Amino acid sequence: MRLSVLSSLLIGTLALGGCRSSSPADALAIAPSRDVTSSVTPSGPIPSANVGVKAPVASKGAPAPTATDTIAIPSKQQVLAWAGSPAQTNSVLANMPPATPVAAPTLRPTLAPEADRALGGRTRVYAHRFSDAKPINFGKITPRHYAVHGVDVSRWQGDIDWPKLRTQGANFAYIKATDGGDHLDPMFRTNWRKAKEAGLKRGAYHFFYWCRVASDQASWFIRNVPRDPDALPPVIDVEWNGESSCKRRPSPEKVREKMQVFMDMLERHYGKRPIIYTAPDFYDDNLRGAFTSYPFWLRAVAQHPSKVYPGRNWRFWQYSGSGLSQGVDGKIDLNVFHGSEDEWHRWTANDGA
Repeated sequence: MRLSVLSSLLIGTLALGGCRSSSPADALAIAPSRDVTSSVTPSGPIPSANVGVKAPVASKGAPAPTATDTIAIPSKQQVLAWAGSPAQTNSVLANMPPATPVAAPTLRPTLAPEADRALGGRTRVYAHRFSDAKPINFGKITPRHYAVHGVDVSRWQGDIDWPKLRTQGANFAYIKATDGGDHLDPMFRTNWRKAKEAGLKRGAYHFFYWCRVASDQASWFIRNVPRDPDALPPVIDVEWNGESSCKRRPSPEKVREKMQVFMDMLERHYGKRPIIYTAPDFYDDNLRGAFTSYPFWLRAVAQHPSKVYPGRNWRFWQYSGSGLSQGVDGKIDLNVFHGSEDEWHRWTANDGA
């Protein structure tokens, strides 16, 4: 990154400025799939916090914004909690001065919905109540034939009412975490925490940049996404981005090589085999017949995945980018799990295996 020191003003006492970093957009400049999703444009007010990190936001099929994204700088303790290994954390904490004792505030405990505290620890599966701004006739097999529905979200969904979204049928959520090697979705940490508090199963996804080193991207994801044993397997989002300044088009062999490096690092760190999210055009160019031992999350917003990706087994189907639900202002991506309610419970209990 390029660093520059903000001007300091000396008036009686010395005030120190902060650091600023920036990096060019570096995803792939290829025409994106026409199966666009709701992460292309904001559907409501976009929260921000002050940090001064200018970085492209490349979401699924989305043009990189030109404005400066703002991300909250965590405290020293927060960095330890989110980024460090246990050994690093223990070393730093051992050398920190003891904290001054203070009276603990009285907090109201966060409770899952009443119906969730039953049935042998299984989390309740809510029937979906979503609607769609652009409904599609999928034919004989529709999303309604699947028992477990969920969503994927990013900063574009703004401030989400997670308990309300859950009762509308969002039993799981995949949350945008990182892009490339230096961008963190400014709503990731808030969404990560609140989704779990509301009782959803949640996982994180990374938007892959084709002009960045795969190992750097994996390290960036690992630095920002906690290793939570209750989380869903991590996701690598691979697709073409036509709005990027990067003009290089890797060969299918190079695409798969970079993906493998990234996925191997995540699997070693999290202990769960990553899921591959992709779109029809990228799949046709690079992934037919590849990665047969990996679970797939497929975007198919006009036809059933069996028609768009013939012969490919899949775990999640993103069937809409124009979903509507209470708890979210504007549109949201809608998904289903490929299996029954019992299969969902078994799959999540086995870490996605």
